Amino acid sequence: MGPHPELAELTASDLSRLLAAGELTSAELVQMSLGRIAALDLEMTHSVIELNPDAAEIARRLDGERRRGRGRGPLHGLPVLVKDNIDTGDGMLTTAGSLAMTGAPALRDAPLVARLRRAGAVVIGKTNLSEWANIRSSRSSSGWSGRGRQTHNPHVLDRTPSGSSSGSGVAAAAGFAAFTIGTETDGSIISPSSANGIVGIKPGVGVVSQAGIIPISASQDAAGPMTRSVEDAALVLGVIATRPADFRDGLRKSALRRRRIGVLRKPFTGYSEHTDACYEESLAALKDCGAILVEVEPAAFKELREADAEHTILLCELKDGLNRYLHGRRGLAVKSLADVIRWNRKHAAEEMPYFRQELFEESVKTRGLTTKAYRDAREKALRLARTEGIDGVLRKHRIAALVAPSGTPAGRIDELNGDKHLGGSTQPAAVAGYPVLTVPAGFAHDLPLGLTFFAGAGSEARLLGFAFAFEQLTQARRTPRFLPALRLP
Repeated sequence: MGPHPELAELTASDLSRLLAAGELTSAELVQMSLGRIAALDLEMTHSVIELNPDAAEIARRLDGERRRGRGRGPLHGLPVLVKDNIDTGDGMLTTAGSLAMTGAPALRDAPLVARLRRAGAVVIGKTNLSEWANIRSSRSSSGWSGRGRQTHNPHVLDRTPSGSSSGSGVAAAAGFAAFTIGTETDGSIISPSSANGIVGIKPGVGVVSQAGIIPISASQDAAGPMTRSVEDAALVLGVIATRPADFRDGLRKSALRRRRIGVLRKPFTGYSEHTDACYEESLAALKDCGAILVEVEPAAFKELREADAEHTILLCELKDGLNRYLHGRRGLAVKSLADVIRWNRKHAAEEMPYFRQELFEESVKTRGLTTKAYRDAREKALRLARTEGIDGVLRKHRIAALVAPSGTPAGRIDELNGDKHLGGSTQPAAVAGYPVLTVPAGFAHDLPLGLTFFAGAGSEARLLGFAFAFEQLTQARRTPRFLPALRLP
């Protein structure tokens, strides 16, 4: 649908090959992307919060470099959209979707953005998100922000894009850029990637620099690629990682052969018969890939879900991290979390028409990272997520990774009541600070579903290999059709 529908079909790797062969220029590709955004996003999906006015000129300069034989690598000339909580040191704003943050742009690029630019990627704009990455209120509507308003799922427009990397998920699925960048604290890459039918990887904490990213949690935040293929995710991760690597080396169709994979069920299944049916099909596909499936049921994961340890950690780290970040920004009306709370109250009609800021108000009352409450929560969380959780299960059952459903079919957008939360599988990896990945697995009618892989520290390459083997067998991704509503029999 829309102009240049091939952009939703071709992967970043496909587009890179066309640029390298001279069949396409970066200037042409950027104009195609901008034309597609103008035709489809501005009226229907609202995934792009701001466009880069310098994008066309940057693309022309990169084409000149290529003509002179000075190619920068596979990302040279490819358009990228980055989430609007990631600093770009240009004319574009970095706001986390908040109107309180619109006073001035960031002073410099986040390190991951600087790496993308050095690799030749063209930052054509910023993507909308769940405001403040979904940490303002427990009743928020994913993909809504005061600045960007509501983002819509391109598969079915009245359905949630999930969040908080809502715009990045939508833009990657719809072909508005060759690839996008999202961020995740717990679920914010994986959930929108699953809901929009794309690949998303949250690398382990520290693999990609967190500097220049509006923070929630120093112990859980990570930025990562959101792409139309596993190959693209591996390519982009290798560029933005602090220690560059070629994660494509392990992408083989045989990657799952004779590998022991732990199958998770409760509490990650049973909330949706559609999700469960897709999961069973995915498990059969893993077997067809040669995997050895091992049923596991770690009690620690259930205990972690029922505990409030993660909640305590996030609220304490939010206040500490956000105050530090805001102190380093210039030209803003807010310098602290307390300032943001006051600003929102003063501008409630624009900023809080549907939901409030009770999580901010809880966070501002916390007393720092040296308190017993924080230290006890962190100790408990790491025990349940790592020692008795992921690390313990991998060791006990001699398995290479764990799998679970990524989530439910996308629910209807409801700005007044917020999201309907049913299930998800990201918490253990999120709390542990370990990598987690989702890959398209199937559909419930016209709504995408994903399969999640996760494992221990440093397992990014292994997970990408497993996901690649699964992807090559199943070929489950479909391009969005921008349906106005779900067509049910």
